[in-house]
Amino acid sequence: MDAREENNVKAVRRSKEEKKLLRKQIKASHTLLKHEGIHTAPQPTRSLVVANGGLGNSVSREELSAALKEMGEMESLLMPPHKPYAFVTYRCEESALKAYTHLNGQKLQCGESSVMLYLAYVSSVTHEEEASVPLPEGLVLLEDFVSPEEEALLLAAVDWSSTNDDVTAQKALKHRRVKHYGFEFRYDNNNVDKDKPLPAGIPAECLPVLERCLRNGHINVMPDQLTVNQYESGQGIPPHVDTHSPFEDTILSLSLGAKTVMEFRHPDGRVVAVVLPGRSLLVMKGESRYVWTHGITPRKFDMVPACEQQSPDHVTPEPGTRSNLTLSKRGTRTSFTFRKIRLEPCRCAFTSACDSQGASSTPSPSTPPPPALPCCHADAARLEEEYVHRVYDAIASHFSSTRHSPWPRVCHFLSSLPPGSVLADVGCGNGKYLGVNPEMIAVGCDRSSALVQICAERGFHAFVSDALNVPLRTASCDACISIAVIHHFSTEERRLAAVRELVRLLKPGGHALIYVWAFEQEYNKQRSKYLKDHNKEHHGKENLTKNTSEDRREPHGKSAMQNSGHLEEGYEPVDKKQDVGKVTDGKLSVHTNRTAFNTQDLLVPWHLKEGKKQGEEESGDGGKRNKRKEKSTKVLTNQTRIDSNPGLSPGFDASMSPGLRLDTDDATHSPDSKPSPSGTTQTSSSHLKSESESHLTPVFHRYYHVFHQGELEQLCSQVDGVKVQSSYHDQGNWCVILEKD
Repeated sequence: MDAREENNVKAVRRSKEEKKLLRKQIKASHTLLKHEGIHTAPQPTRSLVVANGGLGNSVSREELSAALKEMGEMESLLMPPHKPYAFVTYRCEESALKAYTHLNGQKLQCGESSVMLYLAYVSSVTHEEEASVPLPEGLVLLEDFVSPEEEALLLAAVDWSSTNDDVTAQKALKHRRVKHYGFEFRYDNNNVDKDKPLPAGIPAECLPVLERCLRNGHINVMPDQLTVNQYESGQGIPPHVDTHSPFEDTILSLSLGAKTVMEFRHPDGRVVAVVLPGRSLLVMKGESRYVWTHGITPRKFDMVPACEQQSPDHVTPEPGTRSNLTLSKRGTRTSFTFRKIRLEPCRCAFTSACDSQGASSTPSPSTPPPPALPCCHADAARLEEEYVHRVYDAIASHFSSTRHSPWPRVCHFLSSLPPGSVLADVGCGNGKYLGVNPEMIAVGCDRSSALVQICAERGFHAFVSDALNVPLRTASCDACISIAVIHHFSTEERRLAAVRELVRLLKPGGHALIYVWAFEQEYNKQRSKYLKDHNKEHHGKENLTKNTSEDRREPHGKSAMQNSGHLEEGYEPVDKKQDVGKVTDGKLSVHTNRTAFNTQDLLVPWHLKEGKKQGEEESGDGGKRNKRKEKSTKVLTNQTRIDSNPGLSPGFDASMSPGLRLDTDDATHSPDSKPSPSGTTQTSSSHLKSESESHLTPVFHRYYHVFHQGELEQLCSQVDGVKVQSSYHDQGNWCVILEKD
């Protein structure tokens, strides 16, 4: 080949690359318009939208800013929270043109991974700022409370060389190291033995810090108990309220080492994210100590305000806004939590959460009294908040690590969609189905911010939303899927509202696929694999709840609850079922895993037992049993760590939130692959032990309404403008495909 021909070939290759880049740009612009309402401009402007270059794609402000600055002087860089895009405005149009030309289609290295950037011009940059949220009442954060020299002395005072030190009650734990000084906190009863002080009191290196707290009025009495916890990168703390009875009101938590973000949640739904820098002191009193739960979502990166000196040429937003954010990589964090032993019963004003005044706070081998079925909308919302939403937020990391295999029939539905179709996965969990068909434009939403963050880290488009109110335009989607979501709504009205919301999103002629857990775990004389696995584990013994007609299967592979009820041969319409599947005493029953159902409304337990296969513990949430049991168990124990007071709040075990779909590949056969109920969620009345030193089994509970045969079709028939195209039973799940008129 002569030089002339070679140049022609290169020209053709360049042309193909340019065409490919153009297609990618157009697709990115289309996605931004469809799902974010962002209009791109055909002519050059000073402002650009950077697709794939957002905090939601694990791109930090510093990394993106460094690449953009090379193109010219920037006027501003806006990175909306949780979004996979950013906006940059240059001082002059020439710099924007240079960025558009040189950065389009280029890879940006972000730590150990890289992302491809696609830039487009925009006429203007608008973003609604979120108003700053006040700290919970009684909470004070003091930054730089100790000097770097004091920090070094405090860390050096903790001798981790011994793996079993009775003097400081040190425990050699798998994922966390802990030392107790003064008194040992007992994880088996969430209390302290006040008559058995430890030989080692609070280290002398801590006294100057505590004396400063006394002088400044943060405490009025010297603490006599200290717990030191050390967390590695990626580990978190489940939401909890420190037990009232063991300690007095004020709790001090000193953060040393790496920065992290702690979330405070009020029972009414308010959430406040508090950045805890290294060397900062957190003072919890009153309502913030007794009522608000606090926890740390397990993840490698946190969204935090960017330091001004790192972006001197940016237009600094008003204090309290959330534009000037960046990503902060977590490192090793050591917390010093100081408390004063309480000698008298707690007499706080928050009786509903106080164990001294009747509220349960001690884990018990026996099952605590379950909640009642809701009788109004407010009751239903509270039940779902506690037994659905909070649970999945707490278990997000472990859940995601065990959910990875999409269900075949869901994949078939997604693969059958025409290229360019717009899909909404309502309750997307960790995004398992968002990447099944690369020819479609897929966006997911989930009630759990922790799961949405995981979606973003995997490069998927997802946002936080409740399934009852999805912020997408009416008739904007060609297809919707709702996999193992609707059975978490606790009233028929709310389940119906969830179906109506799916239909609202569909274009005329669009289709929706819905999966819910089936009461019938045996169908057409075939047991779900969940029940089959149960039999195998019992060496061929027959299921204790063998029915004369059909055993019930868990929808979406969630742990099947143990039931002693039986269905009669043949199907009767739902309204004719008088006794089977009804709650007789107004209280929800706690299901026994791997067995058939005897009630429709129930709590599914997840037990974490040392040495047992995770798949055996799970109900049926996932389509496959977890083959990485050891890893999953480790992740879960990480999440059960407790920072301030190891006692979890009575409401910690909230189940999955409405609209939150979690996948469970470990569970035996559930397409939605959510963490199996047997291993991840602690009921509000039971407490999660944060360490393996306790012999009691941590138990979580999630609320489910399992559907009778025909019930899902009957529910969908109440929605105008849509028809049931087909329905089927898939491994313990009832499934329908809807078509909008």
